[in-house]
Amino acid sequence: MDRRQRKTREAIFSAFITLLAKKSFDRITVGEIIALADVGRATFYAHFETKDDLLRALCEELFDHVFESASGGENAHSHIFDCHAPDSVFLHLLLHLQKNDNHIRQLLSCPNNELFLRYFKDGLRELIKRQQAELGLEKAELLPEDFWINHVTATFVETVRWWVSHGMKESPETVAQYFLAVV
Repeated sequence: MDRRQRKTREAIFSAFITLLAKKSFDRITVGEIIALADVGRATFYAHFETKDDLLRALCEELFDHVFESASGGENAHSHIFDCHAPDSVFLHLLLHLQKNDNHIRQLLSCPNNELFLRYFKDGLRELIKRQQAELGLEKAELLPEDFWINHVTATFVETVRWWVSHGMKESPETVAQYFLAVV
């Protein structure tokens, strides 16, 4: 994707995020998105087939770079974000939340947060399934695999919710330690 296409895509994402913070996903129209992004309808559809496609692409941009850096061993990466990823995928996401990259904090605390959390949970679940040892996680023998993976995923999501709802007073490193201490 060339620079011009990338800027257009980011403008559409930014407009979409702004609208999601104000109203329900179902009530947002493509017309509102393109007006706020200052792009034409044909330009929107050149990038996204539907509003649902836009949501999926936004979720991929927000979360996949974290999962890719954890599974690919690549510590420096760039999607919407440029960053140097820490060794812990959990700390990595918390650092992005603290920096509020691309308004990710608002998305996770807005009325539409279940859309994002569902996508995030699915990605995190797959990552945990594939890389338990690399993530420093150990499952007790008596636990069924799918129960344990669901528990770890839900615990991390609730840790993030707790942190955000308490004003993110603790450092990402401290919150990552809290999380790892309970799983």
